[in-house]
Amino acid sequence: MEFEWANQKISKLKYNDMQLIKIAVAGFVLMIAKLWPTILALEWYWYLAIMIVAMIKPMYKVFS
Repeated sequence: MEFEWANQKISKLKYNDMQLIKIAVAGFVLMIAKLWPTILALEWYWYLAIMIVAMIKPMYKVFS
């Protein structure tokens, strides 16, 4: 498969490493929001809708 290399590398990561990646992504998102303030002008329900749409596939895999 084309993702075999990536899966081997990811499997080497520990729990703490995954948490650091999440923190780094959160920091990146905050930086984008700071640099592009118009993205923060959306109503709160748009962020909720984006979150729900993004969660559908992973949650389906977890609970199936």
